[in-house]
Amino acid sequence: MNTDFGRILTAMVTPFKKDLSLDFDLAGKLARHLVQSGSDGLVIAGTTGESPTLTNEEKIDLFQVVVEAVAGKAPIIANTGGNSTAESIALTQAAQKTGVDGVMLVAPYYNKPSQEGMFEHFKSVAENTDLPIVIYNIPGRTSVNLLPSTITRLAEINNIVALKESSGSMDQISELRLSLPDSFSIYSGDDSLTLPILMLGGKGVISVASHLVGEHMQEMVKAFISCKVTLAKDIHLELYPFFKGIFITTNPVPIKCALNMAGWPVGAPRLPLVAATKEEKESIRGLMEGMKLL
Repeated sequence: MNTDFGRILTAMVTPFKKDLSLDFDLAGKLARHLVQSGSDGLVIAGTTGESPTLTNEEKIDLFQVVVEAVAGKAPIIANTGGNSTAESIALTQAAQKTGVDGVMLVAPYYNKPSQEGMFEHFKSVAENTDLPIVIYNIPGRTSVNLLPSTITRLAEINNIVALKESSGSMDQISELRLSLPDSFSIYSGDDSLTLPILMLGGKGVISVASHLVGEHMQEMVKAFISCKVTLAKDIHLELYPFFKGIFITTNPVPIKCALNMAGWPVGAPRLPLVAATKEEKESIRGLMEGMKLL
């Protein structure tokens, strides 16, 4: 089981046509471009990929398209998580048949399970697939915080190998790194916290910004690994306005707007998300110009 997914993984947007149907051709082209421009791997149909408004059939087709487009040049992780354990198992098993390299499972949202409920949820999915699993903790969207003690228990399960951590708590990251084996990877779920989490023993980031600044992010990570901490800090500070600015409104609205500006016609988001406002577009254009991305 290959569990080294790399350090910069892009949570890829899902391109839509004008009628908001999936643009599979563009999805394949974008996936190949990302792998050639700083992404070690891709996460498909995550929150940035608008998973809440994709049908399971669309997700499976998208996984297949991206796997074929990338052709083994980078690991592909399928987001198959949800708040129904049975549905998560079924989608995970369907994703496995498409040839993806791993799956990501978000903490169940809305139904607010206990820590034991979340443990049993992830354990049940893990028992029904051979794929390596990345757990995703994002309390701001799920209303539940997967605690370090629960994650430590889950890490004892053979195919649960990594965590995308978006609690924003450096103390929680420290607790995790103290309690988890070195082989268990911790990824930042926030672009702006990539360098701080690397400093605390993290592996890298599952990123939104890397759609457009992936190579710069690779430079930052490589500088840190090479003990060039001042250089890593300088790159972080250069990228910081972009990291924060592409979250001016709900993700993935700003990054889709930025990609459209950059010549990647990924379209508008599906309702209930709406396209960026005039003011938001002006702000995003300023960010793009500042980073010389236009």
